[in-house]
Amino acid sequence: MDIYFPSGFPMCRGITGLSNNCLERAKRLKACVGGFLQRQDLSSLCKYRKPRLTLEECLMWKQSLEKLLSSKHGLYAFRAFLKSEFSEENIAFYLACEDYKSTKSAAKMPSKAKRIYEEFIGSEAPREVNIDYETRDITQDNLKSPTASCFDMAQYRIYILMEKDCYPRFLRSAAYRNLVNQLTVKSAKARSKKAIVARPPIEIEEPK
Repeated sequence: MDIYFPSGFPMCRGITGLSNNCLERAKRLKACVGGFLQRQDLSSLCKYRKPRLTLEECLMWKQSLEKLLSSKHGLYAFRAFLKSEFSEENIAFYLACEDYKSTKSAAKMPSKAKRIYEEFIGSEAPREVNIDYETRDITQDNLKSPTASCFDMAQYRIYILMEKDCYPRFLRSAAYRNLVNQLTVKSAKARSKKAIVARPPIEIEEPK
C-alpha cells in the first residue's frame, strides 16, 4: 500500500530531532494506516478465506492466546492486527521459532538459527524483538551449538509478552468486535433461513 504524505508534512530524521508537532502528525498517520489495515484484512475472513470462519470459532479465540494461535483464521487475524500496529515482529519471531523446532535435519540448524538471530535478536536486527539482556546472552550462547531448544527461552518471553499485552488489545480492538458482529449477523440469518425451510406447509381447508 502506498502512503502519500500531505503537503507540508515535515519529514523528520532521528527520534531526538522530532518536534512535538511532528510526533503528533506521525501518531495520527500511524492510527489512520493501522485502522485501514485492520478493516481490510479482517473483513476478508468473512468473505474469501476457506473454510469459512464461523462465529463459534471466532468466539473461541477469547479463551486463550493458545486457542487463537491454533486457529488458522485466528493466526491470520492476529497477524493482521499486529501488522496494523506495526508490531508484527513478535508473532513473526514466535512462528520462526516454531518452524525452527520442526527442522528435521541437524545440518540445517546452524544456518537457520543464525538467520533467526540476525533477523530478530542481534544488535542490528531489522525486526528486533523486546527481550531482556540475560535472555539475549543465553540465546547467543546457545547458537554456539544449536539444538532444537536454543530459542526456547526467548520464544517463551515473547509469548508471555503477547499474552499480557498484544492479545488483550486484540480482543478489545474494533477490528475483532466488528468481526464478531458480522459473524453474529450472518449466523442469525442462516438460522432464520433454516427455520423457514424446515417449517411445514400450511394446509388450507377447502370449503365443504
